Amino acid sequence: MTLLSSFPMRQPLAVVSAAALLMLAGCADMRGLDQQARAQMRTSQSLGLPAAQQPVSGVQAADAAALPAGVQDAWWRQLGDSRLDALVDQAVAGNPDIRMARARLEQAWAQTQIERADDLPRVDAQMNVTRKRYTENGQVPVPLAGSVRNDALLQLNVGWELDLFGKNRAALEAAIGSARAAQADEQAARLVLASQVVQGYVQLARLQAQLAVAERALAQRDETLRLVRDRYAAGLDTTLEVRQSEGGLPDARLQIEQLGEQIALARNALAALIGEPAKAASIEVGDLQALQGLELPRQLPASLLGRRADVVAARWRVEAARRGIDSAQAAFFPDINLTAFAGLSSLGLDHWLNGSSRQWGVGPAITLPVFEGGRLRANLRGEAAGYDLAVETYNRTVIGAVHDTADQLASIDAVARQQREQAQAGAAAQSAFDIARQRYAAGLGTYLNVLTAETQVLVQRRQAVDLTARALTTRVALAHALGGGYAGDPDGPLAQAQPAGPGPTGPH
Repeated sequence: MTLLSSFPMRQPLAVVSAAALLMLAGCADMRGLDQQARAQMRTSQSLGLPAAQQPVSGVQAADAAALPAGVQDAWWRQLGDSRLDALVDQAVAGNPDIRMARARLEQAWAQTQIERADDLPRVDAQMNVTRKRYTENGQVPVPLAGSVRNDALLQLNVGWELDLFGKNRAALEAAIGSARAAQADEQAARLVLASQVVQGYVQLARLQAQLAVAERALAQRDETLRLVRDRYAAGLDTTLEVRQSEGGLPDARLQIEQLGEQIALARNALAALIGEPAKAASIEVGDLQALQGLELPRQLPASLLGRRADVVAARWRVEAARRGIDSAQAAFFPDINLTAFAGLSSLGLDHWLNGSSRQWGVGPAITLPVFEGGRLRANLRGEAAGYDLAVETYNRTVIGAVHDTADQLASIDAVARQQREQAQAGAAAQSAFDIARQRYAAGLGTYLNVLTAETQVLVQRRQAVDLTARALTTRVALAHALGGGYAGDPDGPLAQAQPAGPGPTGPH
């Protein structure tokens, strides 16, 4: 009486104690794994950026007011060319790279919804109606043995994983970080595409300006040939001067043909960028000299790291990797699920929907990682290595961003100095050519002097065109290096995907 009657009272306590011991034993050993991620992120100070730089990351982008003056979202519109604006708009709408970036963003958004679902209860309904014969040689008693009957089940099942150790939440936050990175990647793809279109447009304008120089040279040489022939007819020149002058015409026409080929290729490249390769011949550009007005900072801005979409994307991937470590650590702890069911079950259909066919159940389910063959530890090591990789990728990106910006700033200053020197050289060459031609026409100089002076004039005209184009392309490259007006938007469509609040209907 005493021993047997006391056993049922002690049984619940024993069960709870055993469960607690199993839970403690089930928490796999994590010692030595919490310090495996050792990579350090480069800071603004270590990169030599201005002291005014605020802490910038993909998680908290700098205020839009800190945007460098002159760098706007549609920065190319400052060039004042409506044809260029239309080409950029077409490219953004039709380029496959942009569509691919959007698709990757959609994928990342879908993954956040998948991870969110793991943190919510799961409900499913089940209905089975089965007609079957029961065996006569099993454990089924008479009169069921050997009979043919209908089994019927109508049941609602509910399951909910209690994320007590934060595994699901960490996985969700990692997915949100990846989605934020994909969002920044889309903006980076837009910037790259816009920069490529503008660079291609400037290149085409440069080639057309060079074509104008070549056509002007052809007309100039044709005029000089008429002068030489007139002097030859007057007995002032020999056949040598005539042949020298005639030889300049095929060379000028050759340059025109070469430039025509380059213009066709440049049009094809632009047409491919806008996603309309068949419309290459219809692409027209404005005057190179008219593309002005892109004013940008002349020093490394304090907000550089927060304005580069690629840097922000890399920073979000660091955040996602950090959350991946949290999720891997939480996997060492037990999974606790609450399960419940309620429904109707009967042998035969006659009483299936009666109250007497009701059944229900509720209870916890605990999964303990007692022995995984090292899988959990290896997974955690892998996540830690992934974090180190993400950090070093971020460091490489920010170093490249500072390097890129510094290069463009240096090039802008150098090109400006070169333009000033070239302007003086061009004016001197033009003056020398005018004097040589006048002296030759007056019989005071030789044709060799005219040829030499003409060569210098053509060289300076081509250099002037190239430097004008380079001044534009370096400014375009600087706008790209400064982020092209990108501002990491903490209130964007993916911001609502935080675990505490309802998610949006999808990315926009």
